[in-house]
Amino acid sequence: MIISGDRTISYPDIMARIARVATGFKTLGAGASAPVGMMLRNDFALFETAFGAGAVGARVVPINWHLKGEEVGYILADSGAKLLVCHADLLPQIKDGLPADLPILIVATPPEIAAAYGVPEAATRVPAGSIDFDAWREQQAPMENPPKRALTMFYTSGTTGRPKGVMRAPMTPEQAAASERVGGIAYGLKPNENQVVMMNGPMYHSAPSSYGLMAFRHGSTIVLEARFDPEDLLQLTEKHRVTNMHMVPTMFVRLLRLPEEVKSRYDLSSLRFIIHGAAPCPVHVKQAMIKWWGLVINEYLGSTETGVPIWHSSEEALKKPGTVGRTIEGGVVRIYRPDGTLCDVGEAGEIFMRQTSVPDFDYQGRPDARAEAGRDGLISVGDVGYLDADGYLFMCDRKRDMVISGGVNIYPAEIESTLIGLDGVRDCAVFGVPDDEFGERLVGCVELEEGTTLTSADIQAYLKQRLANFKVPKEIHFHEALPRESTGKIFKRKLRDLYQPTAA
Repeated sequence: MIISGDRTISYPDIMARIARVATGFKTLGAGASAPVGMMLRNDFALFETAFGAGAVGARVVPINWHLKGEEVGYILADSGAKLLVCHADLLPQIKDGLPADLPILIVATPPEIAAAYGVPEAATRVPAGSIDFDAWREQQAPMENPPKRALTMFYTSGTTGRPKGVMRAPMTPEQAAASERVGGIAYGLKPNENQVVMMNGPMYHSAPSSYGLMAFRHGSTIVLEARFDPEDLLQLTEKHRVTNMHMVPTMFVRLLRLPEEVKSRYDLSSLRFIIHGAAPCPVHVKQAMIKWWGLVINEYLGSTETGVPIWHSSEEALKKPGTVGRTIEGGVVRIYRPDGTLCDVGEAGEIFMRQTSVPDFDYQGRPDARAEAGRDGLISVGDVGYLDADGYLFMCDRKRDMVISGGVNIYPAEIESTLIGLDGVRDCAVFGVPDDEFGERLVGCVELEEGTTLTSADIQAYLKQRLANFKVPKEIHFHEALPRESTGKIFKRKLRDLYQPTAA
């Protein structure tokens, strides 16, 4: 069963829908070289679209629903998508950038999603003259026994330019079996274990998507949280006896800031396996969550390109504070110096890794970019870190984010993980800009919680109590909303561009 607000759908019923969607997609030309674009929030239609496309051998291209017309138009054109499935309230922000002849199937925005995002009732309806996804689906004859697997093509964040589509070959049976084993380790998702999975992160991102689609394949009960809210998450956990979740550290921070009486109000004893990733988690945040929820907090390191080669448990987190884990089945990780030689134990360098249970990939139409990312069959996404004597990996920062000020290497991730612990800070970014005297100087950008009145001096004083003075940004700027990439991560390149003229 899948649950969203007051709506539910059984697996037999949604599989019947998928069989009809598959026939319709095939009629519209979707296939192995003709993907299906998908701009949907977490909804029943997302599973119908992903698995309906997979049934005809078509990749589904999940699109961040924060993007605007030109950005979406680029992804659709670059991927070669033959059609787009889109929620009704998202259409106005993208329609001017869409190809004129592209079939667009519109899904009426459900009431729980409309309420969560403040969508007016009129905007939830399928516009007159558009193709209503539900009505269109019911006109299709069902495909017999559609396979229960989705194929995806995710577009990376595009921090250095246009986003790139990550396209993998279909899995062999051996790879599929290995991938399920690895998923059982890294995600904790296993068939026939009566798991109740909450989806609280957007499935346009590769990690929540692979997690949610795997839960679907296993027949888990899936609870869709319309929009992450810390107390709502606790309420849903108690109500549905949730056992498994995929989370990101920002969610932990917001949960920990709830008043004690709220945190103690809900029964969370059903929780068995929480997995988090996507961003560094400050040690004090991880330890506080383990103290509250117990030894159910697990962490992975991976990317759209690499899969998930690194993982660790709560017990390992307490034993090795700050680690992001060590290799699991199929995982390979090596640390390289700039000259291509391997780093020693404890020596920081560029991280190259891969999960060998998933097929290798190409960037759509960009073989040059794929070649640049690889070394010895492994892949780098620009992270810097080191391995300790026990094989545990520790992250320093993104290679491109490291700041050299006065000849000293400074890793902004360390500063950000400290700053996010300050009450009133919703999110933050620290980066370097050119400086005539020091080469680079640190700039901090902060997004505050509503009603908070922190000043630059407050933030600098907080950091000086916890970090060396040279790690404290000389400039602090406040933003109502920090710019974000297609994955939801903060778009540092835009911030650097904004503040570089000041430093020139």
